[in-house]
Amino acid sequence: MRLIIGISGSSGVIYGIRLLQVLQEQTEVETHLVMSPTAKMNIPIETDMDVKQVEALADVLHNFNDVGAAISSGSFRTDGMVVAPCSMKTLSSIVNSFADNLLARAADVVLKEGRRLVLMPRETPLHVGHCRLLYEAAQMGIHIAPPMPAFYNRPESIEDIVNHSVGRILDLFTLDPGIVKRWAGTKNRK
Repeated sequence: MRLIIGISGSSGVIYGIRLLQVLQEQTEVETHLVMSPTAKMNIPIETDMDVKQVEALADVLHNFNDVGAAISSGSFRTDGMVVAPCSMKTLSSIVNSFADNLLARAADVVLKEGRRLVLMPRETPLHVGHCRLLYEAAQMGIHIAPPMPAFYNRPESIEDIVNHSVGRILDLFTLDPGIVKRWAGTKNRK
């Protein structure tokens, strides 16, 4: 399996980072990473990692401005793409097919080839323009998966919350690295 991971410039870069960390352990998955300049700015602000450490988590690293990279073509086969987090600017670029950078172009290619595209929008509160873009994205067949915490699994840390969201994203690609505490129904609650 080959997945493109996009990290755009909103808060929440930990979701893309954790996704790369989990996928690094899945030997059957090849990851292709593209990050926006603002994502790179947010990494040291929001985490204890630096950009080079995050880049090292990917199997293949692509330059944000290289619209001639392999992932910019439909003939380069992938199983889909996740943008985690997805800024409203990136959402707008994808929905409006404004592919002026590799992250938006790769998403556009995934869509045109009928592959799975998952966006983790990270903004709150949302105004009507954001909601319109999310609606249009869903109409295009894009999976919208905001990182909204679940509490039935009784998270005890930020890592638990992040893992649950990342694990649910991987469910969309039928990958189960065992990081989701699955709901077993009310009768099976301890």
